[in-house]
Amino acid sequence: MANNSHQQKLFKTLIDKGLVKQKDLDKAQEAAETKSMPLEQILIMEGHVSEEELYKIKSEIYNLPYINLENFDISQEILNILPEDLAINYSIVVFDLVDNELKIGIIDPSDFKAVEAVEFLARKNNYRVKYHLISHKSFNAVIKRYGGLKEEVGEALGSVEEQFADRKDETKAPTIDEMIKSAPVSKIVSVIMRHAVEGKASDIHIEPVGDKTIVRYRIDGVLYNSLILPIYIHAALITRIKILANLKIDETRIPQDGRIRLKINNKNVDFRISILPLINYEKAAIRVLESPEKAPTLKELGFMGNTLKLMERNLKKPNGLFLVTGPTGSGKSTTLFSSLSTLNREGVNISTLEDPVEYFVKGVNQAQVRPEVGFTFANGLRALLRQDPNIIMVGEIRDKETAELAIHAALTGHFVLSTLHTNNAIGAVPRFLDMGVEAFLLSSTLNLVVAQRLIRRICEKCKVRDELPKEVIDDIEKKISQIPDEALLPGLQKKPPYIFYRGEGCDHCGQTGYKGRISICEVINVNEKIRSMIAAKSSKTEMMEELRKEKFVNIEEDGVMKAALGFTSFGEFMRVVRIDE
Repeated sequence: MANNSHQQKLFKTLIDKGLVKQKDLDKAQEAAETKSMPLEQILIMEGHVSEEELYKIKSEIYNLPYINLENFDISQEILNILPEDLAINYSIVVFDLVDNELKIGIIDPSDFKAVEAVEFLARKNNYRVKYHLISHKSFNAVIKRYGGLKEEVGEALGSVEEQFADRKDETKAPTIDEMIKSAPVSKIVSVIMRHAVEGKASDIHIEPVGDKTIVRYRIDGVLYNSLILPIYIHAALITRIKILANLKIDETRIPQDGRIRLKINNKNVDFRISILPLINYEKAAIRVLESPEKAPTLKELGFMGNTLKLMERNLKKPNGLFLVTGPTGSGKSTTLFSSLSTLNREGVNISTLEDPVEYFVKGVNQAQVRPEVGFTFANGLRALLRQDPNIIMVGEIRDKETAELAIHAALTGHFVLSTLHTNNAIGAVPRFLDMGVEAFLLSSTLNLVVAQRLIRRICEKCKVRDELPKEVIDDIEKKISQIPDEALLPGLQKKPPYIFYRGEGCDHCGQTGYKGRISICEVINVNEKIRSMIAAKSSKTEMMEELRKEKFVNIEEDGVMKAALGFTSFGEFMRVVRIDE
């Protein structure tokens, strides 16, 4: 409760401002005592002053900024910094986090227990705190948002249950008219997509499994079951997604691809839709394409040391081929996006061909290929060469025609960036040769090959020391001892013992122990010796021997070093690198 001095100032200000007369205040005081209710609440109930007016005056008395949170966009991640039970117990909420400054909404700033709880949270997570005064109305509006995915979908599901209950054994989707009228189904789809964006998921999977529909989110490269729905609503969900993506709702025999753009938390977010027919139902896989406002730097992506120097040096070359390789979901597009942003400056013309356009870069001419109308990578690349470009980015080299055109562009004075699906960097050479590219042309144009994977970063809020078995430690020390001194990452020395860490799991990371991802990589800098070996079609073994002389570090070694530096855990390192074993 507010202390007496603050209350006296409040009531005096109300009278001075002419909002409440003394006789009305006296009557309200009597009513408050009779009904055992706070005087402020009586004044509001009797219409003498609105709650918002009252709290604006209180903000002046407490010298705190006032904020109305009723329509304020708060992401689930920010809200969950403070657990729901603590928020309710102390009448406080977290509504934003900017530059490590935690913005707190508080009803009663004189409640020292509430302030103490906030200060404890701030010390634990190294936050600075900025208090804002909020009303009961604002507080209640925010508390309702703690419902989460299951609760929000549960409300909509209750509304739709009767509508679809008679379709439990039916596999045919409802008609368009039925779907448009089905507001609850629309809400379920929009809630699933919004929670994916707020939870930083890269993909959504909506899958029929037995008599259930399972919704899974891929977060930091790992799929998590997030929601289980009854199977009878599955066809309705898929149909709603098809309507949003302008796909054929009556076509259930062949795969379909589409795209949806939605405004979520005041940001435009694109969703790439893939519908695949299964035995009885269809499955939806949705890629979340949320363009960051600013491109991450190569260093922020996890490139460091000698690797970073080689990449930055090659990005300054006037022509040639800059190649990023790796499997689907390994961060190739983000690396190209970061590289393009480095190259994007006044005086150069940058054009791209992408499928799809995942990131939008101001000042870059970006084109979306459309194979269904004949606008392929190959045809698009021919057109780009007539657009007077300095720098060309081709989303992916998939066939001989595109490969030859990309190499031709690099030969004729253009700087070309692209991606290729290979398991490692050295595999890019035989992949090009398999597509029919002449070895001497490839050797003349290839400047750099980056192969990468994404590995989860340990959550800094729950990071603890990890004790590994002696045989594992011995193996790691042996691996690091074999890495050339020049190739060691900054901060790492060949002086064991090394300290390893893991995440215990906390609210900040959703109890996973990980928050965000960084790259582990290997880089081939194509020098004159490597060029001659490519032209001579030397074997991968021979080229690898030469690369080792050039201080080459492979993905596994890069991952071991990043685990030893505490960026990731040894368990996560093993999960990722075993794909190459």
